[in-house]
Amino acid sequence: MASLAGTAAVQWGQAAMASQQGGSKKRSKRLCCSAKTAAAAKSGVNMMRQQIAGEPLRLQQVGNVCYHRNMSTGIVRCTLATEEPPRAKEEPKFTVRTDVRNIAIIAHVDHGKTTLVDAMLRQAKVFRDNQAVQERIMDSNALERERGITILSKNTAIRYKGTKINIIDTPGHSDFGGEVERVLNMVDGVLLLVDSVEGPMPQTRFVLKKALQLGHSVVVVVNKVDRPSARPEYVVNTTFELFIELNATDEQCDFQVVYASGIHGKAGLEPNGLADDLEPLFEAVLRCVPEPRVDLEGPLQMLITNLDYDEHKGRIAIGRVHAGRMRRGLDVKVCTPDGACRPARVSELFEYDNFIRVPAEVVEAGDICALSGISDVLIGETLADKNDGTALPTITVEEPTVRMSFSVNTSPFAGREGKYVTSRNLRDRLYRELERNLAMKVTDGETADTFVVSGRGTLHITILIENMRREGYEFMIGPPQVINREVKGKKHEPYEDAIVEVPENYVGAIVDMLGKRRGQMLDMQAAGMENTTVVKYRMPTRGLLGLRNAMLTASRGTAVLNTVFHGYGEWAGEISTREQGSLVAFETGTSTSYALFSCQERGNLFLSPGVEVYKGQIIGIHQRPGDLSLNACKRKAATNVRSNKEATVVLASPIDFSLDDCVEYIQEDELVEVTPLSVRMCKNPKMLKKGR
Repeated sequence: MASLAGTAAVQWGQAAMASQQGGSKKRSKRLCCSAKTAAAAKSGVNMMRQQIAGEPLRLQQVGNVCYHRNMSTGIVRCTLATEEPPRAKEEPKFTVRTDVRNIAIIAHVDHGKTTLVDAMLRQAKVFRDNQAVQERIMDSNALERERGITILSKNTAIRYKGTKINIIDTPGHSDFGGEVERVLNMVDGVLLLVDSVEGPMPQTRFVLKKALQLGHSVVVVVNKVDRPSARPEYVVNTTFELFIELNATDEQCDFQVVYASGIHGKAGLEPNGLADDLEPLFEAVLRCVPEPRVDLEGPLQMLITNLDYDEHKGRIAIGRVHAGRMRRGLDVKVCTPDGACRPARVSELFEYDNFIRVPAEVVEAGDICALSGISDVLIGETLADKNDGTALPTITVEEPTVRMSFSVNTSPFAGREGKYVTSRNLRDRLYRELERNLAMKVTDGETADTFVVSGRGTLHITILIENMRREGYEFMIGPPQVINREVKGKKHEPYEDAIVEVPENYVGAIVDMLGKRRGQMLDMQAAGMENTTVVKYRMPTRGLLGLRNAMLTASRGTAVLNTVFHGYGEWAGEISTREQGSLVAFETGTSTSYALFSCQERGNLFLSPGVEVYKGQIIGIHQRPGDLSLNACKRKAATNVRSNKEATVVLASPIDFSLDDCVEYIQEDELVEVTPLSVRMCKNPKMLKKGR
């Protein structure tokens, strides 16, 4: 050991040492040690195997120091690790916030979500006693009020016994499933509304599946128990079976059931024992929905799940604070899913309280807030601490299944009514829609003035078309087409589950129609309502295009069709979706009674007298297959020969097609012309040229 103490100094260097257990590499500093240094060496140095300059070594360990004798030169060196072992990552100190609950209300369309939220807001004393409040207050969008459906998810908050309950009202239609998928990231539990007569429907399965996958607790609300044909016991049993089918955990299957009448604002734990208010529902929320368990002292993390816009404040980002605290005027960094970050500053901060957004100085983790000042933030991005923040997993939604082409209006009447008519206007508006509509995609078409818009269904895209039309845009759209895939060299197409409620008298016609469209029957049973049958089919999405109008015609307007995406399957073969052809205008001009009187013998017309038409415009439905050109502008010849009595012209009422009807009607060689004031159908001039 004395010789070791007198060994000449060796310069500092780096050496790689392989760990004996895991083979991981650590870095150490190699130096010559005196006996005193060796005695003071840090404990914990294990057996090390090292080669210096490729020469063979003999290794010996004394105490906590390893001595290496070079067999050829006799020089002895010693090594010790000066790098401390890696510290265990400190576990975040979680805090349970008992003063907040975050819930989403999910259900099939028309099962009463928005009506129940109305009652919850009223009973939470959100409004003054003398305040006039319209029905379905959460459906603030004009299109939502006209159609009677929820299109966009919306946030509100109420206070009950000192606890703030953040509520998110979600759409029920399957085409807007992307809205539901992204807001479920903000909540800890859901209220699943089920109609007391219909029971679980297609969209019930879809939204429940997403909630269970995220591990949310579920409170089942059997709504409309005051209906005469209510069957709550059957509904609860079928809902439980649905939980089992979706592989819910034992804890999730042990769900709380609340019976309610949303329109009357009553709830109870028994179907025949409703209280006079919704207190049993509020208590169930506090008892069954878990409190947010968050890291208040950790670095800030907030996932953006929705966007809004204000004329004065600009873009408003909405999301839940997952960790830390969000403050007004705070400098943050915006982290994108690909790992890139950029600096930003929060100018104003808001929280939801009693149906309105109120300014706030600080919002702690576990609560939902809105903020402004970041003009380029997008859904799926994370607002993080500017020093230590990291991105949260981004939001993913299912892929689109239907696409439609948007192009510049080229009809003879182009530019008469629209404010935005160029391809640049069209491009900017479509790509702006992608900022908040995650389930939609836009790509460039075959020409510079054509764009392909993909969505979850025809309704998903027609809502965008209607909004653009009201904003002053003028354009043309092509027929909806399904998005196919190639799997192992075979062509696959999307399939959907279609559930039809129809009176017993029309079941035969509906079954025949679905069978012709390559549908496969899964189930048929009598519903709770008298003389009503429910048939369930699995069929290609292609077969659903144009089905709704044909089904209403066959059932005298009594059939109710609901669909939900099932998955991709093998190509089902050719499907004929329309048997009749179109009546096409022969020339440009103004329609006359004299001309329409003879035209109506050929089919059903869309026109009334005195309407401007152009050559190639579709003016009616031909009663036979194939198109027929007609002159709808012909005038009676003016002669000096008088008849004793003029012929009486009696015209049938024209068919009034809405935008949705037009989209369902058109085929491959037809287009829909959309302007702020008019919706017309016409033959595609490009297709006619190809035919020639």
